[in-house]
Amino acid sequence: MPTYKLTVNKKKYEVNADADTPILWVLRDHLNLVGTKYGCGIAQCGACTIHLDGKATRSCVLPVSSIGNKAITTIEGLSEDGTHPLQEAWATHDVPQCGYCQAGQIMTAAALLASNPKPTEEEIVTAMQGNICRCATYNHIKDAILTASRK
Repeated sequence: MPTYKLTVNKKKYEVNADADTPILWVLRDHLNLVGTKYGCGIAQCGACTIHLDGKATRSCVLPVSSIGNKAITTIEGLSEDGTHPLQEAWATHDVPQCGYCQAGQIMTAAALLASNPKPTEEEIVTAMQGNICRCATYNHIKDAILTASRK
């Protein structure tokens, strides 16, 4: 098995994995970073969203061999103590219901705010469109992102 050198949440790791192993499973099974969730396995639901060099990326279909020198950020790396403005806004707006999609939702929202710090409601809806919430908390998610964008 090949060895891959990865930078995850600003820490260096070496992992042995098959080249076609999705980075989702490397994060969860090799590095014990289980905040990133498996949802559909075909990059359609958004539960597995991570940042790859700051860009929201679906980790369930991204092979470890394609990472190269790109930096990975997971929900665990967004904030060490849960004080990222999105995490605080999520609590303020009581967004989580079952909670399963929340890491992917927050990571997608964080990438949006990094590229567009003051999005309109329409821009938020468009950016978040690919993330499915089975509990349908979409209005709470939008309101939380608007709140975080004001901080």
